[in-house]
Amino acid sequence: MGRSRDRGPRPPVSRWSGRLAPPRRESFTSVLHRERVAAVLGLALGVCFAVSFATGLVSYTLQRPPSWVTWPPRPAGFYRISQGLHVAAGTAAVPLLLAKLWSVYPHLWGRPVVRDAAHLVERVSLVPLVGGSLFLLFTGTINVARWYSPMPFFFTVAHHWVAWITIGALVVHIGAKASVTRRALSPRSPDLTLAGEALGGGLGRRSFLATVFASSAVLVATTVGQTVRPLRRLGLLAPRDPDLGPQGFPVNRSAVEAAVVDAARDPGWRLVVDGRVERPLQLTRSELAALAQHRATLPIACVEGWSASATWTGVRVRDLLDAAGAAPGADVLVDSLERAGLYRRSTLNRLQAADPDTLLALQLDGEVLDVDHGYPVRLIAPNRPGVLCTKWVTHLEVL
Repeated sequence: MGRSRDRGPRPPVSRWSGRLAPPRRESFTSVLHRERVAAVLGLALGVCFAVSFATGLVSYTLQRPPSWVTWPPRPAGFYRISQGLHVAAGTAAVPLLLAKLWSVYPHLWGRPVVRDAAHLVERVSLVPLVGGSLFLLFTGTINVARWYSPMPFFFTVAHHWVAWITIGALVVHIGAKASVTRRALSPRSPDLTLAGEALGGGLGRRSFLATVFASSAVLVATTVGQTVRPLRRLGLLAPRDPDLGPQGFPVNRSAVEAAVVDAARDPGWRLVVDGRVERPLQLTRSELAALAQHRATLPIACVEGWSASATWTGVRVRDLLDAAGAAPGADVLVDSLERAGLYRRSTLNRLQAADPDTLLALQLDGEVLDVDHGYPVRLIAPNRPGVLCTKWVTHLEVL
């Protein structure tokens, strides 16, 4: 019989048991597991995570502003751009993270398992770093797709605090790997001499990285079409078409889901303006329509990353506050007919309440609001998340 063909390195066999022993770091010889590949992917991931973290803080503090933050209403489209970047960066990070984990997993088999105290800290930091990264990208993706059943928790709060933990672990990891990354990215890196090599005729380092970055670009291009109009035809994976919905405008929560259909259409509906005012008001929809009307073109921008602009017509909130004799610089609590929703009420800070484009809208693109868009009136304001543009408004309380 002829000699069998050599099939490359074989897993080590334990002498005492005859069973396969765990692989060793040295068994993984592909250039795709070398430091330079991991460093390039790590750098790209760091940029995506930094953008996602910064824009995520914007979204969270806009929805739950601490006492020391007063968000201005201008620029009007700031939240739209910020949240679009947040979702795009998170989407781009998915292939990058998977490729990074695949590239570095041979290090799990390094010996000794722990070399010193610094190495121990690095290894321990990987638990919240990897676990938190997977949690953030998975829950972020299913939230964009509006698939909430796998999340028995409030997405926004969980996402926010896990992001802090993950970023903290990332900072520790960057500190531990700074010298390795600097060496790997140096023009004198030994990995550069292996640029064209690949194990078993597979992908080389450059081809592998090009494939990963192209995958990220394709994912982003096929999802941001729900917001970026020039890319709309490419939006094959976009979960939302901004032109579909009542009056050609999307909704996240319908009047039926909010259980407000009858209350919204009740002829006895009144808008109440009270609180710290000299002259409390109760206005019918007809009386609101008889007041001076203002028109503003503003976007609805949602945490899922989609946004769409429309022209809204209605009464300025500041005009109503003036009519009621509210003190200048007051905050306003906005209440909805909805009784059980997480966002059935929202607060306008003093700058938002005074902005000329902050409206109680009665019309959308020249038509009476559909009940799914907040009939009889809804709040619309610049630089404001869609969930805070309260629908089916019934009460303004001046604080």
